[in-house]
Amino acid sequence: MYKNVLQSIENIQVWPVISFVIFFLFFLCLLWWVFTADRDYIEKMKGLPAEDNTINKTASNRPSHE
Repeated sequence: MYKNVLQSIENIQVWPVISFVIFFLFFLCLLWWVFTADRDYIEKMKGLPAEDNTINKTASNRPSHE
């Protein structure tokens, strides 16, 4: 049933090519960003969850609901 529906759409063969091109361009851009990103920025982001105390401070300042 679905095969007949998809075959009836005009120019349906274009959409897989378009989606592949979009994926491939996104992948290339992401790869380019990984290799050209500033190392200091990456190190800062890597250590951020362990070094950020604002979450712990706000959690400890909240009144307890006991």
